[in-house]
Amino acid sequence: MIHPSAIVDPAARLADDVEVGPFTVIGADVEIGAGSRIGPHVVIKGPTRLGQRTRIFQFASVGEDCQDKKYAGEPTRLEMGDDNVIREGATLHRGTVQDRGVTTIGSRNLFMAYTHVGHDCVIGDDCILANQVTLGGHVKIGNFVILGGLVAVHQFCYVGEHAMCGGGSIVTKDVPAYLMVNGHPAQAHGLNLVGLKRRGFSRETLHALTDAYRIVYRQGLTLEQALDQLDERESRPPEVDTFMASLKASTRGITR
Repeated sequence: MIHPSAIVDPAARLADDVEVGPFTVIGADVEIGAGSRIGPHVVIKGPTRLGQRTRIFQFASVGEDCQDKKYAGEPTRLEMGDDNVIREGATLHRGTVQDRGVTTIGSRNLFMAYTHVGHDCVIGDDCILANQVTLGGHVKIGNFVILGGLVAVHQFCYVGEHAMCGGGSIVTKDVPAYLMVNGHPAQAHGLNLVGLKRRGFSRETLHALTDAYRIVYRQGLTLEQALDQLDERESRPPEVDTFMASLKASTRGITR
């Protein structure tokens, strides 16, 4: 299961059925879950924990020291859930002591070729990062987010769940949940209705979210005024509450 040319540190902990391709290097304090397949010419550095059925393609670098100039070799971590796919040339870095000390990635995510996940990022479940997506340090990505090719997300920004950023977008402000954004700099272009319909959101929920979006983005209100108006509605689906929570959580200002 481990190619003779691969270098696996004796302190690494690999499940019995993990496959490791030729010329791959796996360092100490690396843990890889059952059913995982690590391709050729991959470098994995610890402390790093990869969940079950992880698939990593050639030339990827996972768990390397971050590129923050303040980093001075402190023991930081990268932790990933199950069923993640990391394609060719992707780079995923560990955290820094200036933040959480750990880069955290959920399950069932696809990192396409040459994506970069900076230090201390938090990524949810079921996300797709297309080719050459770049996340600065401290970025937070919710569940079911899609980032098109060449998207760049500024450090400390967040992208709310079920949002989509069109290819080539430059994200410098927070993207609320459920939105579709595009451009340089990124601007809001409505809800991610196609994605929401594909994921089974009901017609009633989509109608309520569309109404909430109009209040925030189309009525010329300040964010505080819009939130006050939404708060006055006693009957609203939980998805609208999620939308509102993502607006209230913004620290960099929301994408308009």
